[in-house]
Amino acid sequence: MGLATQHENVQQFIAGLLQHPDREPVASEIEVLQSIYGDEAIQLWVPSTNQHYDPSITRYEAVLSLPSHEDVSIRVLLPESYPAAAPPQLQLLSRYIGAFGADAGLFGEILRTFISSSSGVDWVPDAVCVFDGLQSVLDRCATWYGDRLSAEAAGAMVRADTHPEREVAPPPPSSVSRMDPVATELPPMPEGIKMFVAEPITDRKSAFVGRACVISDPSEVAAFSAVSFRIPYLRFQVPIILANLVSDRRIARAAHPVINAWRCQVGSVLHQDNDDDGETAAGGRLAHLLHILEVDNVLVVVTRYFGGIHLGPDRFKHINQAARNALELGGFLDTPAKGMVRGRHR
Repeated sequence: MGLATQHENVQQFIAGLLQHPDREPVASEIEVLQSIYGDEAIQLWVPSTNQHYDPSITRYEAVLSLPSHEDVSIRVLLPESYPAAAPPQLQLLSRYIGAFGADAGLFGEILRTFISSSSGVDWVPDAVCVFDGLQSVLDRCATWYGDRLSAEAAGAMVRADTHPEREVAPPPPSSVSRMDPVATELPPMPEGIKMFVAEPITDRKSAFVGRACVISDPSEVAAFSAVSFRIPYLRFQVPIILANLVSDRRIARAAHPVINAWRCQVGSVLHQDNDDDGETAAGGRLAHLLHILEVDNVLVVVTRYFGGIHLGPDRFKHINQAARNALELGGFLDTPAKGMVRGRHR
């Protein structure tokens, strides 16, 4: 079925829903989803001729793209009483995400999107919530896919250590490996920088290590101060402080070596930035943490080592806690007055 025909069918489907006042919220929600994801992303579900189904349940499919540009197909099932008295149900239709076959754990997590209060999406009667559910599914699929890429890359490096005579392709680049190297020597850490390293947080074989340090100028962490260098199997162009961190092979081999956020006050201007380093939305959460804690002139970095077991939203809790532990260890949370950070005035 062509995209034009598919779009026309969806529009007819929406028009049909609008004929029933109790289905108007569903019709409006589909139109909103089209405006967010694109007209071609929402498709009608067409049962086969011999397939039995409950006509009281509204069904459609959403074909969405992960940040890695891999497509994911999700079926949306809406009971007749949605959104007034029942939540929707989401089903993963994609059998593969990239080169990896989706497993039962991922299928089950998505089915429980509106059921599990600990890791799913809260449902409130009379409130449409398919968008929140789809975003949760995208987040879970992106994490699942990223974890498998990381595990595959780690396996390649282990094989390289075991058989150094074999040529092994470098792992997929992280968000800090955006450019080819032009130098082989690493500049020293900026003078006066002391990195505070918190104890690792471990959960289901994954580990999260928080680090924090004082910064006095954006040039120490901003992109325009980036340096390029080469270490075995990895190529980076990153800001100087982060470059020194990933020059440590133990850090560089993590699934997400340098998830980070920073804030730096120069005169009356507050400079700030963050980087997910492949862990979708993690950098923004660290930036929010610095904001609510009102901590300036600081860089916080979290290294995540993947243990092979998907943690779901718990990973964000651990990332934030690892960062907070490092800030506490460095004394950034008990400053005597705003404008002072570890003995340095703004």
